[in-house]
Amino acid sequence: MARRNLITGGAGFLGSHLVDRLMEADEEVICLDNYYTGRKENIRQWLGHPNFELIRHDVTDPIRLEVDRIWHLACPASPVHYQFNPIKTAKTSFLGTYNMLGLARRVGARLLLASTSEVYGDPEVHPQPESYRGCVNTIGIRSCYDEGKRIAETLCFDYQRMHSTEIRVMRIFNTYGPRMLPDDGRVVSNFIVQALQGHPLTLYGDGSQTRSFCYVDDLIEGMIRLMNGDHTGPINIGNPGEFTIRQLAERVRDRIQPDLALTTQPLPQDDPLQRQPVIDLARDVLGWEPKVSLEEGLEPTIAYFRERLQAGR
Repeated sequence: MARRNLITGGAGFLGSHLVDRLMEADEEVICLDNYYTGRKENIRQWLGHPNFELIRHDVTDPIRLEVDRIWHLACPASPVHYQFNPIKTAKTSFLGTYNMLGLARRVGARLLLASTSEVYGDPEVHPQPESYRGCVNTIGIRSCYDEGKRIAETLCFDYQRMHSTEIRVMRIFNTYGPRMLPDDGRVVSNFIVQALQGHPLTLYGDGSQTRSFCYVDDLIEGMIRLMNGDHTGPINIGNPGEFTIRQLAERVRDRIQPDLALTTQPLPQDDPLQRQPVIDLARDVLGWEPKVSLEEGLEPTIAYFRERLQAGR
């Protein structure tokens, strides 16, 4: 019998790619989304399919469903969106995770939490292993998200200890690919949209800060392996290839319009200077590592944004 999967945030960037993978594997999928950053367009191909159900719902409110697995992805993940209403962001991480763990406990479901590399804050240890406890400013403008995900992890492990709830915790590093929002403020989409519109590419600071960019297909594969495996986590899922933001800007510009200028703006508060995952654990216990290079992943991502901008969406 097909497993029943609940995906919170299922119409979003990551959620919709996960929906595709599970639907293609003939599993049953219930997609939950409040459409704050999700789009019905992302899951349109499954509307009306007998294995697919779409529910408009906010995870800060409890819901009663019968499911086998809960993939808890609901939470705005880009600074533009999570800082727009920081109290709501913190509520989504805390109450949303609390509600989903309560559901998992009631029905005996396994829950996977999409946590984040932001739990490491502006790291004093580089690269970041799972054992590193982080350096987060509890009162800064990013803390609604960073601390929200830290309390979500706490809740997961307390539910495991108190109620034997089956949990899986993944720490997601920068991910990019088709279905990102053009206005989400993340660096890959920012650069691509600016270049496609013929604008100078905006660097914050001098562009020497580093990030590691994982293509969405690789990330979803890691997520599925974690859910199906025996390892609780937390476990880093990301691409250990490290690039400066300036290098990323140059790669995007060279592919779209090589003569565009690069401009600089001040670095935002608490913006991490370095971010790179140690993925030894993922390699060892999941047999997972990313396959898609930045060069390979930029092609379909640029094509997606070009199509969306031409369509005026």
